[in-house]
Amino acid sequence: MARYSDIKGAFVSSIKQDPKKGRIVTTARFVQELVKVNHFWSLQEANEWIEHYQPYFRDYTDHHGDDRCYFMKNMGYVM
Repeated sequence: MARYSDIKGAFVSSIKQDPKKGRIVTTARFVQELVKVNHFWSLQEANEWIEHYQPYFRDYTDHHGDDRCYFMKNMGYVM
């Protein structure tokens, strides 16, 4: 059964370390982690959640589409 409290855990699990940008998360990876906790979101829904609930992550995607890349700004944290 899908629980709202599992969304943040899926987001934290999708964060990876990048040598150039620091901590990054891609929308596709976030959606994959959500499936593991029984949340079936589209890429657009995942982007909306990240933009609304994670203000310390900035979009740095260099292409158009819903599969975006976000990096954590300096001194940011996961909310």
